[in-house]
Amino acid sequence: MPKALFILEATIRQRVYPDDLIARFAEHVELIAPPQTKAQIAANPALLRDMEILISSWLCPRLDAAFLARAPQLRAVFYGAGTIKRLVSDAMWERGIRISHAASANADCVAEFVTAQIVLALKGMWSEAARVRQQRDFDNASKNRAYRGVRGATVGIIGLSLVGRRVIRLLRPYRLRILAYDPYASAADEAELGIELVSLADLFASSAVTSLHAPWLPETEGMVNRQLLEQMPLCSTFINSARGALVDEAALIDCLRQRPDVYALLDVAHPEPPPRDSALYDLPNVVLTPHIAGAIGANDTRRLGECMLDELISYLASGEMRFEITRGQLPTMA
Repeated sequence: MPKALFILEATIRQRVYPDDLIARFAEHVELIAPPQTKAQIAANPALLRDMEILISSWLCPRLDAAFLARAPQLRAVFYGAGTIKRLVSDAMWERGIRISHAASANADCVAEFVTAQIVLALKGMWSEAARVRQQRDFDNASKNRAYRGVRGATVGIIGLSLVGRRVIRLLRPYRLRILAYDPYASAADEAELGIELVSLADLFASSAVTSLHAPWLPETEGMVNRQLLEQMPLCSTFINSARGALVDEAALIDCLRQRPDVYALLDVAHPEPPPRDSALYDLPNVVLTPHIAGAIGANDTRRLGECMLDELISYLASGEMRFEITRGQLPTMA
């Protein structure tokens, strides 16, 4: 069996690779030592000499030239987390080391969170909960009838990313009209997903709920601007579980001040967390959560480790990595 090593901080290891899951990894690889932290490896770098497979997650050592010089046998990395941009290096690519990550499993967690938000937004839950808290009665006569319900509603998805596509699939049972914007999407995507590809302006103007799932790239910074936000329909909702930098935050705050009928459900901000004096904490039509859409709880973080176990088994059986990232893919990733 190939020789492998877990390297990651102990608290993260317990969340992503609990003991029973490590035992399952040990059925397929030879673990040359117990799980190591970065500090332990720095104190005993000889452990890296025979390592062929590295298994890790958040706070993994950077795979730079210095690290790789101590790991001459390394040929595959299984990273039980999302983006690998802070992890990889030119030296890693030049050595031909392959890397896979658990962004797919994390995307499932985000999509489940967002789908729940969309359904509740279409029911008017966010505004009604705030109204009941403020008025301290149910007063059914004053309910805002602009919230028309779920079936047949129009939902806009910005970005046909891993998360965006999963949200669309999870929404299928609700029989919604789903609009989508993605400059790289094709007619084949439109047919496969059962969506309507539209311009960004048309999406904002037509959607009862708009959900953002684009990557953070130089060309996407500030893509959600004042002009788009001002087109949102009566009693509509904007959801951002992607990255805060994709939104003109000052314009969003102004729009929310002027449009108390519009709600923003924000799981991300820029910077993160927002400054203590940010209006996002105070606006009554903002629901601000601390970047919890992805894998946070033990049940979800374990899914990342299980994803990497399945990937390892596939790699050892056939050489196939379903979630492998290549050097050419990296610039377009979040």
